[in-house]
Amino acid sequence: MKSWDLTEFEVEPIDGRSRFHDFNLPIILMHAISDLGFQYCSPIQARTLPYTLRGHDIVGKAQTGTGKTAAFLTTIITELLNNPVEDDYFAGEARSLIIAPTRELVMQIAGDARDLCKYTNLKVHSLVGGIDYDKQKRYLHDSLCDILVATPGRLLDFASSNDVYLDRTEILVLDEADRMLDMGFIPQVRRIVRLTPHPDHRHTMFFSATFTPEVIELARQWTVDPTTVEIEPDNIATESVTQKVYITSTEEKFELLKNIIQQNEVESVIVFANRRDQCRGLQKKLKDKGFHVGLLSGEVPQGKRIKTLEDFKSGKLTILVATDVAGRGIHIDGISHVVNYTLPEEPEDYVHRIGRTGRAGENGTSISFACEDDAFLLEPIEKLLGSKLLAELPAKDLLP
Repeated sequence: MKSWDLTEFEVEPIDGRSRFHDFNLPIILMHAISDLGFQYCSPIQARTLPYTLRGHDIVGKAQTGTGKTAAFLTTIITELLNNPVEDDYFAGEARSLIIAPTRELVMQIAGDARDLCKYTNLKVHSLVGGIDYDKQKRYLHDSLCDILVATPGRLLDFASSNDVYLDRTEILVLDEADRMLDMGFIPQVRRIVRLTPHPDHRHTMFFSATFTPEVIELARQWTVDPTTVEIEPDNIATESVTQKVYITSTEEKFELLKNIIQQNEVESVIVFANRRDQCRGLQKKLKDKGFHVGLLSGEVPQGKRIKTLEDFKSGKLTILVATDVAGRGIHIDGISHVVNYTLPEEPEDYVHRIGRTGRAGENGTSISFACEDDAFLLEPIEKLLGSKLLAELPAKDLLP
């Protein structure tokens, strides 16, 4: 391979902006960053990297879509490259571990890790439920494990059967801690963390979209003298996304949705609902109307979910109907619209939902339906955003 140097990746300094060039990263990592087109750091990257690259523990408050995945992966890859293994390591011994709450998010992080490790010899493995255990085991035992990304349940399965060992883990990342708390995963995560070295003997990075008392207590237990960084959600909720709220009745919702997604400016859309049965019903009704639509929810088998996301990325599907848990793992550029068919019961989920559009410098549109059943949920969303959401009647051509 032709040698590569930083002269092939010039990024002009800008006052108040941090560049990846500013952090003395390994050249092979910078080569991958160049390929990905990353030039200037996002706020979470600029504020965490000066600490994490020096080995400090971090507690970060940041939503999905702020660039935190690249922040902790950059740190992990740099540490692993700068501290090569001197003793014998064996298959299943994870040098670094990233725990995330959903299968989609694990797959996304693992994909990003492979992109950033492109010019290194570091091996990335992922463990999730819904995929054949023996197949994942074979992959894991075929090579060393530098970066392991996993959901809590499947990771415990592998640890319990002695197919994964965490006693030599150098770096631990806990991503979306609040979501793991909401989903009831914390007892499992506690068991996993106890399998890793003492907090004094590992580097820990802890991220959460919200800082509840429970989350703060977990961070206190699992980190040592951490630096705390908070990135407010309105940084991603308002800049590139036009937010609309339509006042409608429960009976009119589906026809309103159908008319919206038939508009010329709607290229691809994610429709969010709160419950699996709502999503299942919506997908069937849209499919019956002739739309190319996929379903993402916890009840859909993992293999099918991966295929659905691939079809959505390729344009074979133009509509996804999703629950919040499944939606957190959707990181696809070019989604033009998000529709909140039902308003989320947790205000933070609203920010996560609309963050699926308006990514990578593009503009997006979020449309929320407010009916007699859930209009009261607008007020806590507005409080979180720090601004009012103007509710209006939909245009006549959108009504049944």
